[in-house]
Amino acid sequence: MPKHTLTAVTAAAALVCLTAFSPLPGGPAPGGTASPDSRSAGPGRAAPARFVPGPCPKTPEPIEALDDARCGYLEVPENRSRPGGRTIRLAVAVIPALHPAKPAQDPVVFMAGGPGADTFDDIPFLVDSGLNKDRDLIIMAQRGNLYDQPNLACPEVDRFNAQAVGLGYDSQQAEQLMLKAVKDCRGRLTAQGVDLSAYNTTENAADFADLRKALNLRQWNVYGYSYGSNLALTYLRLHPEGIRAFAIDSITPPQHVTLPWTWASTAEGIDNIIEACAAQPACKDRYPDFRRMLTEQVRRLEAHPLTLNVEPPGGGKPVTVVLDGGALLNLIVAFSPRPEDLPAALDELAAGNPERFAKARAAGSVQKTGEFAHGLTQSVVCGEWAPGYSETDVLNAGRKVYPAWPDTVLAEVPQLPFQYPACRIWDVADRAAAQRVPTVSSVPSLVISGTFDVKTGASWAKDVARNLSRSTSVLVPGIGHWVVPQSPCAQSVLASFFARPTAPDTKCVDDVEPKPFTIIPE
Repeated sequence: MPKHTLTAVTAAAALVCLTAFSPLPGGPAPGGTASPDSRSAGPGRAAPARFVPGPCPKTPEPIEALDDARCGYLEVPENRSRPGGRTIRLAVAVIPALHPAKPAQDPVVFMAGGPGADTFDDIPFLVDSGLNKDRDLIIMAQRGNLYDQPNLACPEVDRFNAQAVGLGYDSQQAEQLMLKAVKDCRGRLTAQGVDLSAYNTTENAADFADLRKALNLRQWNVYGYSYGSNLALTYLRLHPEGIRAFAIDSITPPQHVTLPWTWASTAEGIDNIIEACAAQPACKDRYPDFRRMLTEQVRRLEAHPLTLNVEPPGGGKPVTVVLDGGALLNLIVAFSPRPEDLPAALDELAAGNPERFAKARAAGSVQKTGEFAHGLTQSVVCGEWAPGYSETDVLNAGRKVYPAWPDTVLAEVPQLPFQYPACRIWDVADRAAAQRVPTVSSVPSLVISGTFDVKTGASWAKDVARNLSRSTSVLVPGIGHWVVPQSPCAQSVLASFFARPTAPDTKCVDDVEPKPFTIIPE
């Protein structure tokens, strides 16, 4: 059995664990600056990228696939628009195919979600999903991530997230503490010389283009999910050469992603869960007004928050948690509880038993520091998703999908509370015009979505697929965010796609149905 369990990690409140950092040669500890030997290109030109072999990172839990991997780092310019600047180092692992006797010549390169999540932590899911069954799998931490130099971790934000479980989700105190954490992190990183504006999707995409060349690969296959789909689409648009086949999962379309957009995306996934319950007789009979029940609980908790002492899911000393309307919504978005448990959990809550949601809220108190690159999150969100819109636009977008919900809940972007004031502190360049561009391509493509995805609504993949002239779209019923690790059918489709990019076998999707919803007797 795999040691990892697939969980939803939010950008604003990631549940992370302490990492035993093993720096690549010459590298600093997490959050440190680039090493003193980072090369400068000299006046008028950027340093060429190069791959430097080195030891694999020492992860908190051993990752078996790294035992036989070829690791090292990619050296690239921090800011390609500033010739003569410093270089940074990005951790890389090449995981060999499980069937070395006859591996396919073209490896798969993976682009992780987030932005800011630890890419290496995804390796067990990828291996269990068969990504390296008959071809090498290439992992590279996006710039600023864990094991990179520099690492844009924000321990200040991690400590706030652990404290926030005992505060109102949208309270003034929570806002003040979060903004202080963001300010402190920014000040520390810029004092170390980090160019925060250089940590963006365009530079990320150029890093992957450089990686293919540095590894002397004529072509490879691309697979990215969530923010990684946004990055992959940007990569395909700007660096199409060398891409044999292109697969994306849980789509974050560059041309549409803004902070107000998140409300429509979240509402679509929740609506699909509600409709699936109505389509199952047992669920419909037991929870006949699921939608009204959700609205009532959000309104009730926002008006009268619960303060509870709860033991975290993994055990330990009880912690104080505040469960209000905003916290309830964001626990649903984070899939705590699972979609098939949601109506039962809401029914328990309505009956005066908040245990499931309270324990899920308490889980945030056991965060460790230094694993999630909140600095990369802020640079991407503030440079690419926030510009051109305002707090009022976020509120209006929320009112459009949930007109009966309190404004205090709707004013905060799901998973990214207080983001506009945070962006005013983070203060990076506006890159919206460069990033909000559709990708048009004839490269064979696979577009995978799940109907229960409450982070990246499935319907938003349609515009993306429309511009990929040789694309196959797959919609998997009853699956949430990051479809492939959760769906054997999706794994089969992805494998057949990489084997035959223009003719993948998608027949299994016709037989997939959502799991039965949990029914608690009255």
